[in-house]
Amino acid sequence: MPGANANHQIDPLKVSIITQFYPPDYAATGQLIEELAVQLSRQGIQVHIFTGQPGYAFQQASAPAVELIDHVAIRRSRATRFWSKQIRGKALNGLLFCLRAGLHILRSGRNSDVLLLTTAPPYLSILGYLAHLLFGVPYVCLLYDIYPDIAIQLSVVPEHHCLIKIWRYLNHKIWGKAQRLIVLSPTMKRQVEGLCPQLSDKISVIHNWADPDWIVPLKKHNNWFAKQHKLVEPFTVLYSGNMGRCHDLETILATAQLLRDAPIRFVFIGDGAKRSPSMHTAAQLELTNCHFLPYQDKKLLPYSLTACDLTLVSVSQNMDGLVAPSKIYGALAAGRPVAIICAAHSYLDQMVTDGNFGATFRHQDSQGLANFILHLASQPALVQSMGDAGRQYLQTHFTPELIAQQYAQILRRSVRSPLPPVGVQAVEAVQGKGFKTGTELRKRVKHVRRGF
Repeated sequence: MPGANANHQIDPLKVSIITQFYPPDYAATGQLIEELAVQLSRQGIQVHIFTGQPGYAFQQASAPAVELIDHVAIRRSRATRFWSKQIRGKALNGLLFCLRAGLHILRSGRNSDVLLLTTAPPYLSILGYLAHLLFGVPYVCLLYDIYPDIAIQLSVVPEHHCLIKIWRYLNHKIWGKAQRLIVLSPTMKRQVEGLCPQLSDKISVIHNWADPDWIVPLKKHNNWFAKQHKLVEPFTVLYSGNMGRCHDLETILATAQLLRDAPIRFVFIGDGAKRSPSMHTAAQLELTNCHFLPYQDKKLLPYSLTACDLTLVSVSQNMDGLVAPSKIYGALAAGRPVAIICAAHSYLDQMVTDGNFGATFRHQDSQGLANFILHLASQPALVQSMGDAGRQYLQTHFTPELIAQQYAQILRRSVRSPLPPVGVQAVEAVQGKGFKTGTELRKRVKHVRRGF
C-alpha cells in the first residue's frame, strides 16, 4: 500500500483570464468576470487575471497594478482613453490593450494550464490562438458578443468590406483551434453554428448570473435609495445598465411618452452611446416622468435594483443572437417582474415562458408595453407573484455557484492531457507501470504539465 503518499494531490489547475474590463471598472462584463474568478478560486482553481486600468464608465482613475483579492491574482496594464465614448476610440484603446496582453502572454503564457479569453475587446481571442501556436497552451473563448456581425448591424463597417472577410477568416481559425467556445444564450449558439457549422460540438451555452444572497428583495418603503430619489409612491419602471447601440431605448421612451400623464416613473441608471440622445429626447418631449442617473457603485446595486416595481430589458432589432443582456439576472434576484423588448425568435421569450416572471414585446410595440405597465400598476399581487417566480427561477438556474461549476468543468476538460487525481486508486493503477510511489507520480505529472 502506498501509505501517506496516497493523499498527495496534483497541483491545482492554473487558469489565466484575459479581459480588458475588471473592477473597479463599472463595465458589466468585468464585474461578472470578477465574480466568476472568485467562484473558480473557491473550487480550488488558481486564477490569474490580466486586465486594464479602469477605462469604461470609470469614476476611479486608477487601481493597483498588482493585487491579490479573494485568492485571485490580478495584474493591470496601463490604460488608454482615447475618445473612449466613440467607436473608433474604443477600438483603438482595445487594440492597445491587446498589445499589452500579448506581451504579458509572451512573458508568462507557459505558466498557465488554460487561457480563458473574453471578447472584451472583440479581437482579444487572437492572443489565445497565438499562445497555442507558440507554447501549445489550450484556450477557451468566452463570446460576450459576436463580431464582426455587430459591427455590420451597427453600420460601422459594410458587410462587403475586406476587413469583414479578414475578421471572419480569423474567427474560423481562432474558434477552430479553441478547446471550447462559450456563448451566453441558445440564440447566440445558433448564430455561431450558422457561421461555423463544423464547430457545433465545441459550443457550450452558459448563461450569466446574479447572486441571490447579495441582491435580495427589498420593499421600496424600506429602501433608502428609493426614498432618496422619490420612487416610493409612484409605480417605478427601471432600466439599469449599459445604454448602448445594442439596446432599444427608443421603444422605452415612446412608452414613457404614452404614459406621461399616468402616475408612472421611468428611471434610467447607467451610461452608454444612447444615454445623451435619450436624455435629449426626453427633454425635447418634456417627459417629466423620466429620470436619468449615472452608474452606481456596485455596492449600491442591492438598493438601486430594488427601488422599482418593474425592470426593463431591451435588445435592439437584429441584435438577438449577437448579444445577451446581463441585466435580466439582477432583476430576477431583486424579485421584480421583467418586461423585455426583443425579437420573436429570441431565447428571452422562452426564459419568460419557463420562469413566468414577466412579458416580452416586439420592437416599436410601445402601446403593448404601456398596457402591461398599467396592468401591473393596478395589480400589486401580480407584481409580487411574478417577482417571486423570477427569483425562484434564478435560484434554480443562474446562481454564481451553479454557473461556476459549468465553467470549471469546461476549463478542466480543456487542459490538453486531463490528469488523474493522485489518490489511492490512481497510485495503485500506475505502480505496475514503473511508478512506485505517489511522490514519484506527482513529480512526473509536474514534468508533463511544465511542457504545457
